[in-house]
Amino acid sequence: MSIDKIKEKILLNKRLTRKDGIALFKSSDLLALGRMASHVAQKKNGNRVYFVQNMHINPTNICVNRCKFCAFSRSKGEPGAYEMSIDDILGKARCAGKGVRELHIVSGLHPDLPFEWYLDMLRALKKEFPKIHLKAFTAVEIDYLAKLSGLSLGNTLLKLKEAGLGSLPGGGAEIFNTTVRNTLCAEKISGDRWLEVIKAAHKVGLKSNATMLYGHIETPEHRIDHLIRLRELQDRTGGFQAFIPLSFHSQNTEIKKSAYTTGFDDLKTLAISRLMLDNFDHIKAYWVMLGEKIAQVSLNFGVDDLDGTVVEEKITKAAGGTTDGSMTKEDIVHLIKQAGRTPVERDTVYNVVKVWK
Repeated sequence: MSIDKIKEKILLNKRLTRKDGIALFKSSDLLALGRMASHVAQKKNGNRVYFVQNMHINPTNICVNRCKFCAFSRSKGEPGAYEMSIDDILGKARCAGKGVRELHIVSGLHPDLPFEWYLDMLRALKKEFPKIHLKAFTAVEIDYLAKLSGLSLGNTLLKLKEAGLGSLPGGGAEIFNTTVRNTLCAEKISGDRWLEVIKAAHKVGLKSNATMLYGHIETPEHRIDHLIRLRELQDRTGGFQAFIPLSFHSQNTEIKKSAYTTGFDDLKTLAISRLMLDNFDHIKAYWVMLGEKIAQVSLNFGVDDLDGTVVEEKITKAAGGTTDGSMTKEDIVHLIKQAGRTPVERDTVYNVVKVWK
């Protein structure tokens, strides 16, 4: 399949196939991919680029899973292991600053905390910060919490929702391919189970994002298969808000790589994600992993969201992330304006807070 034929399909709003996606990954014409992805992004969101004022909180790095690709997790009692109390978490949230609309909360699968602790955490945060949206728990965490609760997936999610959970962040997807997943994270739930958990979340009215970890041992075929499975679930539920490709960082992990992903691969992956995921409204460049400059350039490769201010991200930092893990609102607005785009501050569910002219 030639790039020109794929371009014709895009202009006619025809869905791309697996074969099309693989052909796009084999192409080295990065600018052509960018033009096609920009065309799709412009049709969906015009010149707008979204961001949210948010703060990441990672309550613990103690985890019963010790995935090979993860530099963040620790076993209980291991040097560097930590766990925050609910008071600690509230104290961290109080440092979020004026204007923060979202708390992004993910952590390890702690061996000792009961299900009620998580409900208490959500209730405490919601009581003190009723206007802040709580985006918390990956599908992996939800699966673990369902085991702790002894309830069905649906009832576990409803309990969390009643306690204040607003949406799911979409992490833990990694790569759905079973062989790759068993090498990266054999202890983690399967790709099928990840999709099942997210489907259940959408069913009870919780929106989510979706992710893909790339740049480790996967192939382009694995990436395309991952995207297609997300697209198929979105056809059924409509519950995904944004897709976030996450570039693998290998430092301090058991998956040894000599270098980070390249800028070329990052931009190509973002662009192809925009082209394949025709039923997703937003493609997000997670600048913490990509770096601010590649994230800015990605606005010409199908990206329409730069995530947010973040504040003190720990997971990427543990794996050798080179950014500060925090940006001010003014920094993000400047990046977007310099790219010739219109900055739009949003809340978690994409209600518009402010548009810069």
